[in-house]
Amino acid sequence: MNIENQVLGLTRLSSYIKDFLAENQEDNNGSDSDLGLLMSKTAIENPWFTIENQKFAFQQWADLLTGENINSWLSEYSISKISKRVGLILAGNIPLVGFHDVISVVLSNHIPVIKLSSKDRYMIPFLLKKWNEFSEGNVQFEFVERLENFDAVIATGSNNTARYLEYYFKNSMHIIRKNRTSVAVLKGDETEEELKLLATDIFRYFGLGCRNVTRLFIPEDFLIDRLFESFVDFQDIINHHKYANNYDYNRAVYLLNRDLFWDNNFVMLKEDDQIFSPLSVINFSRYSSLEEVNSFIAENEEHIQCIVAKDELGLDSVALGEAQNPGLDTYADNVDTMKFLSVI
Repeated sequence: MNIENQVLGLTRLSSYIKDFLAENQEDNNGSDSDLGLLMSKTAIENPWFTIENQKFAFQQWADLLTGENINSWLSEYSISKISKRVGLILAGNIPLVGFHDVISVVLSNHIPVIKLSSKDRYMIPFLLKKWNEFSEGNVQFEFVERLENFDAVIATGSNNTARYLEYYFKNSMHIIRKNRTSVAVLKGDETEEELKLLATDIFRYFGLGCRNVTRLFIPEDFLIDRLFESFVDFQDIINHHKYANNYDYNRAVYLLNRDLFWDNNFVMLKEDDQIFSPLSVINFSRYSSLEEVNSFIAENEEHIQCIVAKDELGLDSVALGEAQNPGLDTYADNVDTMKFLSVI
C-alpha cells in the first residue's frame, strides 16, 4: 500500500535529518551538504529563519516522525479511498510551519497542490523530494503559483487576508486560518528553572509563531524582576537586526506616549489587556482569582492557540517550555485537519 511506503519514507526522512543534525551540531552557518546549503540560502533570504531556528524546527520534526507516532496518529482516522486535489496556501512566519498540512494531505490519500510562502521557499520542496525518494516514488505533490483545479483548500493568512480567502473560496470546502497567539498563566510558585522554560515559549522563533506566548497572567504579588531574571539566557536576541528594529521602534513609541512599561534592554513588559502584543513586547495583567483568567480565555478563545501553565491550575494547558513542541495530533486553530481531509 502507498501509505505503508509513505510512513516508512517519513521514518527514513527522520533518520536523514537526525544524521544531518548530529554531523552539524556546532555549525551555525549551515554546511556544504545539500540541506546545509539550503539552510544557509534560506537564512540569507529570510533573516528571521536563522540557522539555529531552522535546526530547532528540523529537530522537532525528526523527533516526531517515528513509526509509532505516525501510526498512532493515523489510527484515529479513516483514510479516504478516493484521492482529491487539496490546495494549500502555506504560511511562512516560522520555519516549516506548513509541513504538517502537507503530510496530513499526503497521508490522507490526497494530492497537495502547494502555494509556498515567499518567506519559506526551499525547505518544504526539499523535504518532499526526499520523502518521495525514501518512499520509492509514492508521494505525489505539486507546486503552483496560483491555485487552480482543486477539490478543497486549506489556507493560512492574517485576520485581514482571511476575509478575502473566505470570500474567494466560498464555493469550495475549506479551512481558513487566522492570526492566533498563546498565553501563559503563572501560579506564582514557579521555580527559576520553570520560568526559564517559559522564556523559551516566549522567545523561540523571535516570538513570531502562533504558539509563542505574547500575553502573561501573573498573581498580584508576583515580582516582575523574576521574569527578567529568567529571560537573561535570551539577551543575545537584541543582536538580531530585525528584532532590534522592532524593539527600538516600540520603545520609542512608548516613550513618546509616556506609556508605563518595564524594560531590560531586549524585551519590554507592558501591563495591557490586549492579547496580541507587538514584537519585542509582552503584555501582562495581574489576577486575583482564576475566574478572571478563565473569563478572558473564554472571551478570546478564537485568538488563542495554546495556554501555557502548570497542571495544578486546572486549565487545558501545555507545560511550561512545551509550547513549541506540538504533537502530530495538535492542529493549527484547533481545527482537526485530518478529520476534514477524511470527508472531502
